[in-house]
Amino acid sequence: MSLLEVKNLVVEFPGRRGTLRALDDISFSIAPGEILGVVGESGAGKSLTGAAIIGLLEPPGRVASGQIVLEGQRIDNLDHEAMRHIRGRRIGAIFQDPLTSLNPLYTVGRQLTETILTHLPVTPAEARQRAIDLLKDTGIPAAEERIDHYPHQFSGGMRQRVVIALALAAEPKLIVADEPTTALDVSIQAQIITLLKNICKSRGAAVMLITHDMGVIAETCDRVAVLYAGRVAEIGPVHDVINHPAHPYTAGLMASIPDMEQDRERLNQIDGAMPRLNAIPRGCAYNPRCPKTFDRCMNERPDLMDAGTTRAACWLHADRSENAGVPA
Repeated sequence: MSLLEVKNLVVEFPGRRGTLRALDDISFSIAPGEILGVVGESGAGKSLTGAAIIGLLEPPGRVASGQIVLEGQRIDNLDHEAMRHIRGRRIGAIFQDPLTSLNPLYTVGRQLTETILTHLPVTPAEARQRAIDLLKDTGIPAAEERIDHYPHQFSGGMRQRVVIALALAAEPKLIVADEPTTALDVSIQAQIITLLKNICKSRGAAVMLITHDMGVIAETCDRVAVLYAGRVAEIGPVHDVINHPAHPYTAGLMASIPDMEQDRERLNQIDGAMPRLNAIPRGCAYNPRCPKTFDRCMNERPDLMDAGTTRAACWLHADRSENAGVPA
C-alpha cells in the first residue's frame, strides 16, 4: 500500500507569452518506511515536485492536472486552510537552508512547541518535554539548555537538526526533504543522512529526498527517480539505477561522477544543457544531448516502459521490432 501516490502530475505557469509546462505527466509512489530519491540537474523539476506535494507552489504556478494522493486522500485540490492543517501534521518539510526555515526572533523551543501545540492535543508542559525529546532524538547535546537558545546560537549542522526536529514535531507520515545536506560539510552531511535513515526506520515515515548528489542518493535511498525537463526519465531500485542505468541520461549522470578505483584524467560530461521550458524539443526531450538518438526519438515522446529491473522513458527499451534504425 502506497503512502503517497503522485499520478500524472502536470504543473503549469501561465504567462503573457503563453503557458509554460514545468512538470509534464509525472507519476510515482512512496511506501511507508521507504526513502525515494529524486535526482536531476538544476531545472529538472525536483523542487517543484516537492513544492506541489507540500502545497507551496509559488503563484502563478498551479497544478493543471493529475492527482496527489496521501494515505488514500486526494490533497492537490484542497483549499489553503485545509492544506495548512495537513502540512506539519501529515507532511513534514525539510528545506535546503535552515536559516530560512527558522524564525531568528524566536527560540528554537518556542518554534517547536508552537508547532506541537498547533497539531497535537497536548498541554504546554507536554509540548515542551516533547520538543526536548525531539532535540535529543536528532542528536543535539544538552537539549534541556539548548531548547531556549536562538537559531543564530547553533552551527549550520545543528540548525539543520533543529529543522529536522521541527519537521518531525507532529509525527508526520511523509517527509519532503529538499536538498537537506547541500549547505553542510561532508562529515555533517553523513550524520544528517544517518539521522534521516534512522528516523525513517523507527517511525515508519516515508521520505522524499530531493537532491542533485548521486552519492547522497546511493547512501540513503531505497529507490530513485531521475528527472529530466519536467518528466521522469528513469525510476527503480537505487542499486539497479546506479549500477545498470537504462536511460542514456542516467548513464551520463553516473559517468560524470569521479570513480576512486579508476585513474582518469578527465571526467565524462553530458554535452549541452537542459532545455528551457519554452524550447523543449519534439520527441524525447533529451534527444539533442543523447549519444544513442535515432529517428523515433526525434518525433515521438516516450513514456516510462519496462527496462529490466527499472522503468525508463527511452525508445531503446521498446519492442525491438519497432526499433528499426537503432544503432547497433
